[in-house]
Amino acid sequence: MTTAKLDFLASTRVFCRFRYQRICLEPMFFHRFGPYFKYLKPVRVQFGLGLLFGIIAAAASGAGLPFVIKYLVPLVTSDKAPEGMQLILILSSVPIAFTFRALGSFLNAYYMAYAGMHVLERLRLMVFTKIQELPLSFFHRNNVGDLMSRVTGDTSQLQSALVKVVNSLVKEPATLFSAIAFLIYLTITEREVAFMLIALASVPACVFPIKAIGTRILKKAKLAQRQAGEVNNVLNENLGSVREVRAYNLEAREIHRFSEACHKFFKLALKTVKYDKALSPMIEVVSAFAIVFALYVAVKKNISPEIMASILTALYMCYEPIKKLGGVSNTIRKAEASLDRLEHVLQTEDTVPETATPVPTRPLKGHIKFDHVTFSYKEEVALKDIEIDIAPGEVIALVGPSGAGKSTFANMVPRFYDTLQGCVSIDGTNVKDFRKGDLRSQIALVSQEAILFNESIAHNIGIGKEGASDQEIRKAAEMANAADFIQQLEGQYEYQVGERGNRLSGGQRQRISIARAFLKDAPIIILDEPTSALDAESEHAIQAALEKLSAGRTVLIIAHRFSTIQHADRILVFDAGSIVANGTHQALYRNSPLYKSLYDKQSNTAQAHMHLPNQEKQ
Repeated sequence: MTTAKLDFLASTRVFCRFRYQRICLEPMFFHRFGPYFKYLKPVRVQFGLGLLFGIIAAAASGAGLPFVIKYLVPLVTSDKAPEGMQLILILSSVPIAFTFRALGSFLNAYYMAYAGMHVLERLRLMVFTKIQELPLSFFHRNNVGDLMSRVTGDTSQLQSALVKVVNSLVKEPATLFSAIAFLIYLTITEREVAFMLIALASVPACVFPIKAIGTRILKKAKLAQRQAGEVNNVLNENLGSVREVRAYNLEAREIHRFSEACHKFFKLALKTVKYDKALSPMIEVVSAFAIVFALYVAVKKNISPEIMASILTALYMCYEPIKKLGGVSNTIRKAEASLDRLEHVLQTEDTVPETATPVPTRPLKGHIKFDHVTFSYKEEVALKDIEIDIAPGEVIALVGPSGAGKSTFANMVPRFYDTLQGCVSIDGTNVKDFRKGDLRSQIALVSQEAILFNESIAHNIGIGKEGASDQEIRKAAEMANAADFIQQLEGQYEYQVGERGNRLSGGQRQRISIARAFLKDAPIIILDEPTSALDAESEHAIQAALEKLSAGRTVLIIAHRFSTIQHADRILVFDAGSIVANGTHQALYRNSPLYKSLYDKQSNTAQAHMHLPNQEKQ
């Protein structure tokens, strides 16, 4: 075997070993992305067909086109062209090769898109499902815009690694090896071209920049994706507070915030593009020197035009896959950055885990007991050694300064958080021993801000009870004093409430929320100051509905306005995470300086407002 052939085969072995160690056989790739390949299993047939057609297209490109050129060029350059069936066969090779190449490319792209869309759907559902399982504390540490970016943008990057990268790792090497196979065939059949193949010794040099560029892309991609989350967060905050922005003339400020966030993302994304796109020109420069060398040898050796044309085509088919495989390495780096962000969500520990042996579901009576409960948000202690016993059917009001621990106390009952010390029990059973779904199915929540979904009124009330009949929904609306205004709406119970219920007034939204609680018919009710932002007329209607809702149930009322606790059996006064007083209004007003101070301040404010002239009230 000639020296040229040995050099060519040696360079080919170096390239193959290097490429597959860097990408295909690299342990990091399979270790990092391997667990997610299971999402390809339902579409493995389509994925396999996509790979098969990719190989067909690659073979038609890498070997088919050089073969066609080798036998087609003589038709143009020869004085005596073939005739008859020989001419037909030679000419028919052109549409056959291009048909295989075109059909294979189309079916490869179609089936890969099919598999990719399925994988993207499953990945997004996986992340979204995990988000539904995480406790409230997770959302205190992560903003909504960034989570949106992870669910949409980062899952797309991971999909690229699972589908497009694997496709490229099959299709591009198939193109490369089929072209190399054609060149080997030429070295065997055409001895004068052997020296020309030394040009392929430059192939390994094309892959050396990939590692350095890939490292930079990984770093910049992480920063860019984090900044994409910040852009989403600014946008989400703005769209969620359109009234406040206009009321306080914040339009210019918001435009500046969004512009700054977009500009930072632009700079980081541009750096990623810079490193990503630098690889291809590098490989092209190396390729240009190799092709010039090949042409020089061809001139010196007086190689025939058809051989030279087919070799140049084959060399092009060698270098094009190398460029694309370099892009694969960059795609892996960007996907790795996205995977880190996704795994921040997927691997977040549930601090409120399900018990392995849940107690059987049973109707609860509503006897709530806090036994020396302590809880903190990181370093900030929210509850300190709370001990209280609440009888079934008792209405308990929670009052105190802002940040005193009232909401945290109420959130312990449905297990939105778990205690650090002590125990919260209902009917003698630790809440940790219930399945979270079973526990929360027997607790109704009416929040300060009534959250409605962009669906009909009937759907929003029906959330309270799965499979509720129209009659049950209408009865719940009547109990919540909501039926009258619903009857006046176009479509009545089928009226679409808009995003977050923005087509209804605050009082109407709150009554829908109370109707939902009536429909749930839970033995325990948590009322998080449901009338604090309402006018007097709406407050009166809702207060009447809440009194009906509270009858015969254990109720916790987080009170900021003392008008909402008139029917409370007992009042707990919170201060700095502790219960500092406990009793009726009369007893607390006499014996608790903090309660008396809070009550008098609110009463004086109300009285002062009542004595204002009409113009000042307005």
